[in-house]
Amino acid sequence: MRSLTTMTLLASMLALTCSTLIAGQDDKKSVPPVLDRTMKSLEGKDVDLSKYKGKVLLIVNTASKCGATPQYKDLQSLHEKYKDKGLVVLGFPCNQFGAQEPGTSVQISEFCTKNYGVTFDMFNKIDVNGKDADPLYKYLTSQNTKPKSSGPISWNFEKFVIGRDGDIAARFPTRTNPQSKEVVSTIEAELQQK
Repeated sequence: MRSLTTMTLLASMLALTCSTLIAGQDDKKSVPPVLDRTMKSLEGKDVDLSKYKGKVLLIVNTASKCGATPQYKDLQSLHEKYKDKGLVVLGFPCNQFGAQEPGTSVQISEFCTKNYGVTFDMFNKIDVNGKDADPLYKYLTSQNTKPKSSGPISWNFEKFVIGRDGDIAARFPTRTNPQSKEVVSTIEAELQQK
């Protein structure tokens, strides 16, 4: 009788373990491709982008010495205005355009905080074009989007709006300010999706 109870207990534990593993696999499968990766924060910590699942994202390649650098202020304003409604701004410094982001992670962080009060999530410097482009940007630039379509990043401060469903809702060029009607209306429309 005792061995039967032990076997029943072991069978129950095995079934629970299997169902937990299968559920974990289902959760991972449901992560959209844009979020199915881990990136390094400016502080050097691993950030699993799947933590942003169900949020609206504004992904931007940034630089500290660019004519568009003042867009940090506009990005921060969007972050403050919409973060409680589900918007997450993600900044990815890049030095590929005119060598306009030469700083280290510490220098970039200090610059953004001191000059623009940036509190949105910033990541380590990456390449966004070419053979060494980060897989995130390889994915983003391979997708057809409106209004820009697919193709390489043209300059600093290109913006991708990612909907709650993980699909790319829009792509905006450098000259389109984050506070522009086009960007804000796209963000607001995506925030209304549940």
